Amino acid sequence: MSARLLDGKAIAGEITAALGDKVRTLGIRPGLAVVLVGEDPASKIYTANKAKKAQQLGYASWLITLPGDASETVVLREVERLAADPQVHGILVQFPLPKHIAADRIVDAIPPGKDVDGFHPLNAGLLTLRRPGFVPCTPSGVLELLRRTGEPLAGKNALVIGRSHLVGKPMVQLLEQQDCTVTLAHSKTRDLDAFVGRADIVVAAIGRPLAIQGEWIRAGAIVIDVGINRLADGRVVGDVEFAGAEKRASWITPVPGGVGPMTIAMLMANTLTAATR
Repeated sequence: MSARLLDGKAIAGEITAALGDKVRTLGIRPGLAVVLVGEDPASKIYTANKAKKAQQLGYASWLITLPGDASETVVLREVERLAADPQVHGILVQFPLPKHIAADRIVDAIPPGKDVDGFHPLNAGLLTLRRPGFVPCTPSGVLELLRRTGEPLAGKNALVIGRSHLVGKPMVQLLEQQDCTVTLAHSKTRDLDAFVGRADIVVAAIGRPLAIQGEWIRAGAIVIDVGINRLADGRVVGDVEFAGAEKRASWITPVPGGVGPMTIAMLMANTLTAATR
């Protein structure tokens, strides 16, 4: 067996093309403000890509960069300024933040209606209650990839590896809402290979390069690799050993080019939703 590739870059392109058409049809200009604190190289690339995509779609886009030693008060004031600006419909603060800044305080300062990253406690609560709100972009993108396989999700055994508030926990909720039977595993899970071997769907978001061995994958499983890790030799790999997993899975995402582009596409969709509200 050789897995079919879930090309996140191509699927994201379809989604964002439709968003661009909708913006032109509606005659509105969504506004997205991205705040970057510090000089983290990966974060600089991510924020630049997000701002660039917004501009390509005809959105108003602002990239606000603050020094790494900016105080928490300075960051909060910037968020409050953007919150009060009617031209800004969506606010995204790039993580991780410098250690001296409390991420929770920054997230809480973003109005829920402009929280296009879906991290505000109110939006997290709405997701739990299955009520409309902003869903975190990466889990939302993963769910869209799963839908694109055309396979029914109801009744499948799904394993989410990684329990972060940004990916793992909301992913569990989204899969439960699709009537999957969901197991949440993490870095302390014993016999992880056994859990992987029973799963029809594996969503790997543990942040450890090649932690999931290809031979663990159940034959015919769908494998979504959220991880993106740079090795000492410069290679970028996921959390899953791709070569081995590809031989056993029915569908698999590449790294890079899988989940990453989908995250940006879902961010653009959330920003348009915020603007139309």
